[in-house]
Amino acid sequence: MNRSLTIIAAATLAAGGCSVAGNAGTGGATTVVVGYQSKTINTVTAGTLLRSLGYFEKALGTKYKVVWQDYDTGAPITAQMLAGKIDIGSMGDYPLLINGSRAQAQGADARTELVSVTGYNLRGSLNGVVVDKNAKYRTIADLKGKTVSASIGSAGHGTLVQALKKYAVGDVKTENQQPSVGASALESGKAAALAQFVAWPGLLVNRGQARLLYDGGDLDVPTFHGVVVRTSFAEQRGDVLQAFLKAQIQATDYLHQHPVEAAESVAKSTGLPAETVYLYNGAGGQSTFDVTVKKQLGDALRHDVPFLKSIGVLQNPVDLGKFIDDQYIRRAYGAKYDQDAAATENKAAITGTDQACKKQVDDPAKAGEIWLDGEHATRPAADPQCLLKNVRTFQQNGKKIRAVYAQDALTGTRWFADAMVWLHDGDRYVPFATRQNADRYRAAHPNATDVPYGEAVRTA
Repeated sequence: MNRSLTIIAAATLAAGGCSVAGNAGTGGATTVVVGYQSKTINTVTAGTLLRSLGYFEKALGTKYKVVWQDYDTGAPITAQMLAGKIDIGSMGDYPLLINGSRAQAQGADARTELVSVTGYNLRGSLNGVVVDKNAKYRTIADLKGKTVSASIGSAGHGTLVQALKKYAVGDVKTENQQPSVGASALESGKAAALAQFVAWPGLLVNRGQARLLYDGGDLDVPTFHGVVVRTSFAEQRGDVLQAFLKAQIQATDYLHQHPVEAAESVAKSTGLPAETVYLYNGAGGQSTFDVTVKKQLGDALRHDVPFLKSIGVLQNPVDLGKFIDDQYIRRAYGAKYDQDAAATENKAAITGTDQACKKQVDDPAKAGEIWLDGEHATRPAADPQCLLKNVRTFQQNGKKIRAVYAQDALTGTRWFADAMVWLHDGDRYVPFATRQNADRYRAAHPNATDVPYGEAVRTA
């Protein structure tokens, strides 16, 4: 395994020691246990970032002691919640459904509730399928007869299964593996592809070890992560839950106002590259961070239930009417809750003046960013042409570039510009996150031609 991946895998396995939730801690303080996934960076406002900011502890004071427990996936968090050892947890949409289903099956005393959202993507682009960067595959159909690594029951696995179904691709073997194991299998050639959730696709592409074959946004089904709580805890310790949710709102505001600092903080805590974290969590990032429980996300859970039943991981029914409960976040949020719950724009938009094109950045669908080494703020670009001009100017001036971000011209998926497929169409350059999207565009624009990223920078 690559050394960087070994470090990440080792850090992921280092979870905090267990402590029975609700028991008295040191000095007579009552222990509150929070389960989170540090590497799943779509949960940072209820996990890694929130923990580093200390908002929750500050709100609780000395009466309570907060214990943070870090896990690879949502499954062990659910197991610990059902055992009464975790009070509050954060996880993805599929694990949330499994959490609600298992808890309801154990009876009223074990019930859990989805009480807030961390981050989401309405099209599903937080999940993806990556392949070796030198592989010849162009579409998901090229995986026929191949082995794909995925974590069974995860959102990444769901994306793979639904994509194979959409394009009628059969004879694909799925190897059930944890993300770090799957990354190693992809690197060694034991797996032709890796289907995973945020941040694994971006991490492997950022490391130069893979490219994006399939963007989950092609399914156009929302994906998100949220906060779940034991109902008995919410009823008995309502003040603690309110403190947590208000702290989550504060952490979300911090992320919106200080996106680069937040990315660097998460990177320092997790060992992930800050450039990967920023791809998802930065201004205009793939993740939209919003604590409100939106109708589209509840609908997405209903859409997901049949799939989870079909693969046998949702063995008991789940009453979503009892599981989804926004009364707690509504109380913590205040009067603007309904208004903001109906809105879906990313509050962390890319703004500012494009230095190369000398104009304001005012179209979120086209805007990009350049992150220069040594700077704690990114440089905005108004559109792909201006992005390339900015990059060329910085290179000519001897500036070292940490990362460049652009958006897929068809889907809006934000990706690393130097890992995208670029087409030259008339007097403009058009970027795509996948070869599949580039081929779709080319079908409607037959004069468009492939151009390497470096050449596009030189000639834009």
